[in-house]
Amino acid sequence: MAAFPDFRPLGLEDREFIREVLWRYQPDTSELTFTNLFIWRSLYRSRWSTAGQWLLLLQEKEGDEPSLLPPVGPSPRLAVTRLALGWLREERGVQRPRIERADSRLIQELSAAPELEVIPEREHFDYAYRTSDLIALKGAKYHAKRNHISRFLQDHGTRFRFVPLGPENLELCAEFQERWCEWRRCDEDMNLRDEWTAIRQSLTDYQALKVEGAAILIGEKVEAFTFGELLNAQTAVVHIEKANPEIPGLYAMINRQFCEEYWSGVPFINREQDLGEEGLRKAKLSYHPVRLVEKFQVELAE
Repeated sequence: MAAFPDFRPLGLEDREFIREVLWRYQPDTSELTFTNLFIWRSLYRSRWSTAGQWLLLLQEKEGDEPSLLPPVGPSPRLAVTRLALGWLREERGVQRPRIERADSRLIQELSAAPELEVIPEREHFDYAYRTSDLIALKGAKYHAKRNHISRFLQDHGTRFRFVPLGPENLELCAEFQERWCEWRRCDEDMNLRDEWTAIRQSLTDYQALKVEGAAILIGEKVEAFTFGELLNAQTAVVHIEKANPEIPGLYAMINRQFCEEYWSGVPFINREQDLGEEGLRKAKLSYHPVRLVEKFQVELAE
């Protein structure tokens, strides 16, 4: 275990300790699961440390100045926030030290600090839904979703299987993701390339990450897969959902099935952010979230 100001790289061996700290906090934001931190660690060069009762998460993404995720632990957190941001300025030479993806709880705790500037990050707001809505798809607002599922069942109702992710199909999921990247031209989109790296990591270490996942097979080929886990006692978070875009209704089908068979006992589903992509935002809004989970950037003024 590293103690501030020393930081250590994030590894699988850190899962139990970090997961316990995060679970005590009961986060609302999708970043604060060990799985999310781990599968994106190569992009963000993620490192972690402890400062007293708090977990500190450092990001050193290539081409960007170092930044922090919000300190995780009990309130009040103003002192540890000032400590960490001051270290970024004094020891790392960051002119405008910042915390990214801060939740509303932290912002309330920092409200008395005039030297801290708070900036909403709309592209990183998470979409939260009632699980029962995603399963039942009742009412006129979900008419199109029901039609999509009906179309899928008409075309593939006797041929598809919804199965748990496991050692017998993880390689098939990786092969499917390669095909998906050909359809979506991942090599031309930096965000999709980075996502593919995260997905490869998650499939490689799927058993050790202890998440819940499922796939839809048509014949013997994976045509969609998804996985997620509990974010807090009331909410599950869906980290990844991929489906063959050439099969009508498949995205709607795997979304409903995953919610129904894995998360029906959890009131809410967090389906993460849209990254400011217009098409993704439209798709997430089409499922009618009950709220957006706000996130903020906190900057230490000069």
